[in-house]
Amino acid sequence: MNRYPRDFRGHGPNPPDAAWPGGAKIAISIVLNYEEGGENCLLHGDGQSEAFLSDIAGAAQWPGQRHWNMESIYDYGARAGFWRLHRLFTEKAIPVTIYGVTSALARNPEQVAAMKAAGWEIASHGLKWVEHRDMPAEEEARQIEESFRLHEEVVGEPPLGWYTGRCSMNTVRLTAETERLAWISDTYDDDLPYWAEFGDHDQLVIPYTLEANDMRFATAPGYITGEQFFQYLKDSFDTLYAEGLDGRAKMFSIGLHNRLIGRPGKFAGLKRFLDYAQSHDGVWFPRRIDIARHWAAVHPHQRIERPGRMTRERFVERFGSIFEHSPWIAERAYDLELGPAHDSAAGLHSALARVFRSASRDERLGVLNAHPDLAGKLAAAKRLTAESTAEQASAALDALTDDERATFQRLNADYVAKHGFPFIIAVRDNTKASILAAFQTRIGNDTDTEFATACGQVERIAELRLKDQLP
Repeated sequence: MNRYPRDFRGHGPNPPDAAWPGGAKIAISIVLNYEEGGENCLLHGDGQSEAFLSDIAGAAQWPGQRHWNMESIYDYGARAGFWRLHRLFTEKAIPVTIYGVTSALARNPEQVAAMKAAGWEIASHGLKWVEHRDMPAEEEARQIEESFRLHEEVVGEPPLGWYTGRCSMNTVRLTAETERLAWISDTYDDDLPYWAEFGDHDQLVIPYTLEANDMRFATAPGYITGEQFFQYLKDSFDTLYAEGLDGRAKMFSIGLHNRLIGRPGKFAGLKRFLDYAQSHDGVWFPRRIDIARHWAAVHPHQRIERPGRMTRERFVERFGSIFEHSPWIAERAYDLELGPAHDSAAGLHSALARVFRSASRDERLGVLNAHPDLAGKLAAAKRLTAESTAEQASAALDALTDDERATFQRLNADYVAKHGFPFIIAVRDNTKASILAAFQTRIGNDTDTEFATACGQVERIAELRLKDQLP
């Protein structure tokens, strides 16, 4: 089975109404990453110093050595930056979510106490602030479990949310499979939460951000001044707020680090933005656990039978009649590179239509000839497929007068005699009058034109049938 795992569809063209509390037009999730004391350092049992997200230009790891400058920059985040940010958020009554590296939290008890006193959510940022990309899955699972244990020991309760950040291809699966988390955030793929399925477990995902994030003060291309950061946050806010006013409310994540945004010049940009956001009505500042609880209550997960996960037998059983009496199209479509994008009507229609279009002319002619005449003998004898019966009834072709039925039968016979296949039209797009008009017009076309037209109508009929079955 050839299956593609990445999901390019998500919520699709019509995302759900977030329905934020109080009719809020936007939900702003402020995340403060607490990593100071959990980064790469010989003191922490690592083989090298840290090199990620600091004000040291071109920083590189020092194997087997401590890096005094790097350590002192991280120290600034704990000693000064955190407290500046703590005062700002508590004064503005804005709750935040902490992404807390568990080993860092253990080394910063005063800051943890301040987080708890402020009512902030303390989520897990993994056991250590290190790269996980090459870590064996078994070791990463062990560290996840140890992080749960230590987090509860240090904070007093287990985390309900998780973001590793420097993750592996296994991180999302491993954290979801714990079945202990209300939300996970190691994705950057949407402006709204969504559900992901892992076996029998439904896991809520709240996507995070790497662009509305002060880490870009330490990466290229990035921000140089606090004003640049403010402007980017403002532009993002203005876009999302306008969408909310139009009835398409979204979530806006903002990622912060004590050692970065906690510096005075950068901090000024953040403060200016918060002042700006709070000057608007309908702005909700939730913790991520608040978003998770809201989404689970308002948008609980509804499992569907997904085409990309079906057996061949079930796939053909379910979709073999989408193209009239032509299950071979579904059989061939099953062997394509299907994925989450094909679990919708539009997606699966694309796969089935690809098979139809790439088939030989004789095969496509067979599909055309599988279609019944409109208001013909099969309809009169009630021998149409359930789909065709419903379609013809939608235009009242099952309730014709004797004269109308005679007209259709004459046109059917003349059309087949000229072109060699029945007249095909997507009945549900038409009325009895427009069908008759098209019949009378198209019968005069050349056969090649009609063949192409009929094939297009076959695809349209298939599309409408799929929309009855899939989102």
